[in-house]
Amino acid sequence: MCCRFHWFWCIYYSIYAVIFFFMSFSIIAWIVISPSSVKFHITDATLTEFNLTNNNTLYYNFKVNVTIRNPNNNIIVYYRRITAISWYKDNYFGYVSLTPFDQGHKNTTFFGPIEFKGNTKINLGRKQLDEYFEERSLGIHNDLAVDFDVRIRAKFGSFYKSGRFNTPVVQCRRLSVPLISSSNGNSSSSTFSFRDRRCSSGSFFTDRDADAGA
Repeated sequence: MCCRFHWFWCIYYSIYAVIFFFMSFSIIAWIVISPSSVKFHITDATLTEFNLTNNNTLYYNFKVNVTIRNPNNNIIVYYRRITAISWYKDNYFGYVSLTPFDQGHKNTTFFGPIEFKGNTKINLGRKQLDEYFEERSLGIHNDLAVDFDVRIRAKFGSFYKSGRFNTPVVQCRRLSVPLISSSNGNSSSSTFSFRDRRCSSGSFFTDRDADAGA
């Protein structure tokens, strides 16, 4: 009876020690890696067409240049899906699927120009319509936006490759973009130039997709 009791506690404490060691190792490894979220910037944006007809059809040619920065020393990011989505005054009008790629430590990747081109129906309210025509007369359209819907995997250090993460949508909002003349390639507003815009998002590395395969 005593021997059985002794072995029971030996097994119990061994299991407890293994669990404690594993949890401690995971916490320490996470602190050492201390992941920072990926940084997106819109570095340039232009419109060569942005014409709203009487039947609410928007004809558009909208281009943006984007940089994506992985600031981490110990994390490789694998972009398995990346979709750019364009908006005007909270109205969706186009999307572009970008080529998946891998991004190493402390690496900056350039995408550009990403071109949204076509036509679609949008529904602007009266105030938004007034703003559109005022902006058109000035040669600068405000309240454009680009979102990035991203699905990633990540490799932490040299020992652990994750499953996929449910990353938050990256939001590049309140863009003021010049309308470029198709005849001479110059902005309708000679005094305006686009300003680099940092995009916002939550953490890329906290919400793992439990249902995703390797």
